[in-house]
Amino acid sequence: MNDKPPSTSGTGSIGLFARVRRAFKDDPWSREEIHDFIEQSEVDLDAEEKSMLFGVLEVSETQVREVMVPRSQMVVIEIDQDFDEILAVIIESGHSRFPVIGEDRDEVLGILLAKDLLRYFRSDQEDVPLQKLLRPAAVIPESKRLNSLLNEFRASRNHMAIVVDEYGGVAGLLTIEDVIEEIVGEIDDEHDREEAAFIRAEGERNGKPSFAVRALTRVEDFNEFFECDLSDDEYDTIGGLVMHELGRLPRRGETVNIGGFEFAIVKADRRRIDSLQVQRNG
Repeated sequence: MNDKPPSTSGTGSIGLFARVRRAFKDDPWSREEIHDFIEQSEVDLDAEEKSMLFGVLEVSETQVREVMVPRSQMVVIEIDQDFDEILAVIIESGHSRFPVIGEDRDEVLGILLAKDLLRYFRSDQEDVPLQKLLRPAAVIPESKRLNSLLNEFRASRNHMAIVVDEYGGVAGLLTIEDVIEEIVGEIDDEHDREEAAFIRAEGERNGKPSFAVRALTRVEDFNEFFECDLSDDEYDTIGGLVMHELGRLPRRGETVNIGGFEFAIVKADRRRIDSLQVQRNG
């Protein structure tokens, strides 16, 4: 390569992308050189801008399996559920798209859009023709790269895809929002803000009480809520405690046992944990 990435000190009057264009007139930079260049651009970029640019670099290297919603955490609708039951699922989850399944989660019959049910909300019709409302489900392998998937989402105008493993079984799902969040960070919608409580009961899962816990929950507040004694000597938040236990940033769907509790990662990206599902062991 003819030129190395230029120094950024004292170059506030020269725009970042102007310098990139100038540098690219010679041999292309490697991914590592671009990463270093962004990291050194302290004059032009703040932390959020750097994080977004790093996300752009990483998205082409990230596989679907790393960011998908795992099978066990998919919110689904069963084909034989009645209208009131379906409506309850939609209201509780706050989602707009749902896989509709047959006998089990490996039999995805299609995708239901909540808006397609609106015409029946005040209707006197007893039976909703659910089968007729289903849209085809896009199916993708776990190994697909996110940049390729994003292009497919844009071309097909799909917003959700079902992820299958090497044996053809359903491994999870991924939405276009999940892909975009890998670039720009977590996107909070109105439903997220409504559920901003740090610890919230979710009913039962597998016969045990389950709780949604935000990663920013302070350990002392967690201890007070659950009447336990997790250590906060080194880490102030539950997210920090979980990361310390694993020794790295965990992926969605991963679980770890700490102090008599099972912590399952519900939302996370390559930079932080957002929320967890917590159950007592035993």
